[in-house]
Amino acid sequence: MNVLNPEWLISTLGVAGVLGAVFAESGLLIGFFLPGDSLLFTVGLLIADGRYLHLSLWLACVLIAVAAIAGDQVGYLFGRRAGPRIFRRPDSRLFKRENLDRAEAFFQRHGGRSIVLARFIPVVRTFTPIVAGASRMPYRTFVLFNVLGGVLWGCGVTVVGYFLGQVAFVHNHIELILVGIVALSLAPVAVSLARSRRRSRVG
Repeated sequence: MNVLNPEWLISTLGVAGVLGAVFAESGLLIGFFLPGDSLLFTVGLLIADGRYLHLSLWLACVLIAVAAIAGDQVGYLFGRRAGPRIFRRPDSRLFKRENLDRAEAFFQRHGGRSIVLARFIPVVRTFTPIVAGASRMPYRTFVLFNVLGGVLWGCGVTVVGYFLGQVAFVHNHIELILVGIVALSLAPVAVSLARSRRRSRVG
């Protein structure tokens, strides 16, 4: 469960851990459970606090945006190559068909904009580039929306965390806030496990 703890990822694996998590969550099927939003927010907080991460905000934003864009590119290419086989794949411990269906519905509803919008929705952001590739979205169109979404999400969430980290109350209670962030990161996993148990009982 440590990989779901943003502070642990940052304190233990440093910048490499942050970039690896962002890359995986942005376009690899196995990365949907990673704490993307809370991780970036924590990066901003800890840069402002001077803890664990000793790099400038602008450099962190550039590296995170590049990792996010690269992850989506891999997801798109995987979807384009695997095509319909993805949609025929049965449920497994890591792969849930409902996540793919949710991303497909989101893509159909919003079209190209979904690549940008999905960045701000956990789980959906992992599967949307794969759906875009499987749906044969024009590559140039995908790249344009991918870059835009990667920059807005990667930089936006990190910058918000950085500036909130300079607020006196946040700075003075950063330990408590980090605990809250961990709790929020674990909440979706707890909900998913509860739903799975409920379905198994009903079945």
